[in-house]
Amino acid sequence: FRALAASGHEIVGAVTQPDRPKGRGYEMVPPPVKLAAGELGIPVYQPATLRDESFAELLRELDPELIAVVAFGKLLPPSVLDYPKYGCINVHASLLPEYRGAAPIQRAIMDGKTKTGITTMYMAEGLDTGDMLLVREVEITPEDNGGSLTEKLAEVGAALLCETVDRLERGEIERIPQDDSRSTYAAKILKTDCRIDFTKTATEISNLVRALAPAPYAVTRTPDGKLLKIVSATPALGDGACGEVIACPTDGGCIRVACGEGSALDVSEVIPEGKGKMKSADFIRGRKIKAGDILA
Repeated sequence: FRALAASGHEIVGAVTQPDRPKGRGYEMVPPPVKLAAGELGIPVYQPATLRDESFAELLRELDPELIAVVAFGKLLPPSVLDYPKYGCINVHASLLPEYRGAAPIQRAIMDGKTKTGITTMYMAEGLDTGDMLLVREVEITPEDNGGSLTEKLAEVGAALLCETVDRLERGEIERIPQDDSRSTYAAKILKTDCRIDFTKTATEISNLVRALAPAPYAVTRTPDGKLLKIVSATPALGDGACGEVIACPTDGGCIRVACGEGSALDVSEVIPEGKGKMKSADFIRGRKIKAGDILA
């Protein structure tokens, strides 16, 4: 949003989600775009729906030539899609037609992908099915997690959005239909996706941990039934029953947990239930876990 505002194009308004309650105090928190628009003196609109006459009236009043959509979280109705002269374009965080849907960044890491990217596209009534415009690849490194990859993609996406708008204005861009036969779907992350299955390999579990950090995190439970969030972990060697703590050095270090196919996971940072983030060494010294325990 800031990049587009700085690119010289006139932004007639920012449409974003309503303020939401967050935190233990359930305080109303504005979306980041609302704050950024306020800083730039751009009018902000937070409609509950895009499908009623009041939003149709607002659209006629603003009369945008182009609508740019990034992570809005709702499908646009035909009345909005068909309004602007230059159409509605979307910035999507995958190399379409792979990973259409709500969680392309996390799903790519979960699947062990080594590259992803940004696609700008015309919006259609289907979910991320419109004709592509520009594409940029982005490397996924072994050190990347959901947070770091989101930051990289946001930077690339900002630049690609501005380039897309410039080239649309000059009439120098081609529409590229998607190959539906190659499409995959990146479903929204649910609580069930966060639960660690230690029968899977350490590499698969490590990818899950990376994908779900810094939120909502991959989770397991200690023998006393308490939730344990895994912040960071790496594959290792080891043998034992799946989910068994096979190494838990009292002088500090990683918690080593046996996984499927003779692999193991070295857990270096955790969030115990009701506590803050801590190194595994501190969790071990607090005598909250020991060798032979089963995580499930």
